[in-house]
Amino acid sequence: MIEETVLQYELSDAEVSRIREEAARLAASLPDPADPARYVDNRFADAGLPPCLKDFLERFRRTESAAGLLIHGFPVDDSAVGPTPGHWDQPTDPAATLEQELFLAMCATALGDPFTWSTLQLGRMIQNILPIRGDEERQSGHGSATLLEFHTEDGFHPGRCDYLLLFGIRNHDRVPTILASVRDVKLSREDLALLMRPLFHILPDDEHIRQLQLRHPDHPALARMEQMLHSPDAVPVLFGDPDRPYLRIDLPFMRCVSDEPAAERAVYTLMAELERVQHTVVVEQGSLLIVDNYLAVHGRKPYPVRYDGSDRWLKRMIVSRDLRKAAPVSRMTRGRVLF
Repeated sequence: MIEETVLQYELSDAEVSRIREEAARLAASLPDPADPARYVDNRFADAGLPPCLKDFLERFRRTESAAGLLIHGFPVDDSAVGPTPGHWDQPTDPAATLEQELFLAMCATALGDPFTWSTLQLGRMIQNILPIRGDEERQSGHGSATLLEFHTEDGFHPGRCDYLLLFGIRNHDRVPTILASVRDVKLSREDLALLMRPLFHILPDDEHIRQLQLRHPDHPALARMEQMLHSPDAVPVLFGDPDRPYLRIDLPFMRCVSDEPAAERAVYTLMAELERVQHTVVVEQGSLLIVDNYLAVHGRKPYPVRYDGSDRWLKRMIVSRDLRKAAPVSRMTRGRVLF
């Protein structure tokens, strides 16, 4: 099988019309696709997606022939969506981006089970990725002045997503997302063997802990995250078939279990390889990037911000192929919120 890193799909005018009709139907009864309770009975089932797009998503999910895909051409009215918020919790008009969020939700349900974390953005199913004043240097989607290093989304958690979805509400500056596939790297047998051993700790990133500390310090999820921070399990970086491995990595939040210099060198060799084979992807206004979180790492290059309402603004969702895999270490509410 010939593998590509990022597949491309251009929506036709007829497909856009069909999706918008389905979004209008859904909006009449499901006015808030960011509410996790709306996903309990799969009300966002992908029946309204055009057949060719459904087939494209299903092939991506089933064949693992690419690390990511880009869907282009869903309309976004720049004035209608309003200015980029200054913070993820800043109130906005829900109707302004409703059509785009419904399209995002339909694509997410075509791939599996959307879910969210109680530790992030108050457990909203659809979250805002945008620059926040004061967070410029942070290793998070709200930073801007520093490189967001290659990482697996929520790589510390065994229940992490299979797919990460990012939809472009605004990106006039063409801020680049970077993407690399583990299937493109070249490693020695020695490094491969080390990386497939449970020699590493991956700790929760700052956002999972900081947001609850600031807003809900008594939330039971905070205690769980702090346990993962202070008593993490040892895990491999690569796993599965050695000839076609999956990966989990987040270097700024990693450490070796023991003083084994060869293991640390192997991680840096892998990171250098991922950087060598990286691709630049611009999530433009009206485009949807879907990342296979088991095959790919992603990051973001630094970019200038203005905080004037015109900065980059993405909508984010995460999807699992099997939510039960998180059961041993997480609790899940009826609305698919893990904590």
